[in-house]
Amino acid sequence: MASLSDNLSRVRARIKSAAERAGRKAEDVKLIAVSKTHPAETLREAIAAGAAIFGENKVQEAEGKIAEIGRDAAEWHLIGHLQSNKARKAVQLFDVIHSIDSLELATRLERICIEGGRGELPVLVQVDLAGEETKSGIGESELPGLVEFLKNCERLKFRGLMVLPPFFDEPEATRPFFVRLREIRNRLAADKVFDGPGELSMGMSHDFEVAIEEGATMVRVGTAIFGEREYH
Repeated sequence: MASLSDNLSRVRARIKSAAERAGRKAEDVKLIAVSKTHPAETLREAIAAGAAIFGENKVQEAEGKIAEIGRDAAEWHLIGHLQSNKARKAVQLFDVIHSIDSLELATRLERICIEGGRGELPVLVQVDLAGEETKSGIGESELPGLVEFLKNCERLKFRGLMVLPPFFDEPEATRPFFVRLREIRNRLAADKVFDGPGELSMGMSHDFEVAIEEGATMVRVGTAIFGEREYH
């Protein structure tokens, strides 16, 4: 069985190859190790092997792990849907939130940051490009209103966009979704709405190479690093 360290090295090599194919640098792509469902001891092993950023789906699950491992032991990203009743806890726990999907959620997070004295909270907007009922995200038609709000926020820092395309057996089939998100990002970047150049959080274990070829600056990789998920 391959060790976690070997898996991480292999993923980094694949990131490097994909970046080179696209005429990019590997260091321009942040690797987010998707640690949902994996216990704290596995995350400690990943940190020892060089993982620096973890992606968690659920606030409650992340809370236990972060308490055990330490808030400053890694960078913690929320990549799953955020329910508004978990917003206050999310502001305390996470360095970056990838899944802003409504004006209401953004308004709530901004207010909580002000009330709780958090100086800034980097956020990405999850855009729904496929219209799948089982997935979150804001539709393209509603995006302008949310963008307008975010660019005027005092505490929320609008860093970029995230997409979760439908799952296809053939990774190549996800390419149009990544192309579309990049086009939206480029249009928004031209309007100077981002705090920074505009991150693209896209690509998972089975399609991150395609995502990198299309401009991903953050890839969310779980299975290729940790193996199949452990459900308890």
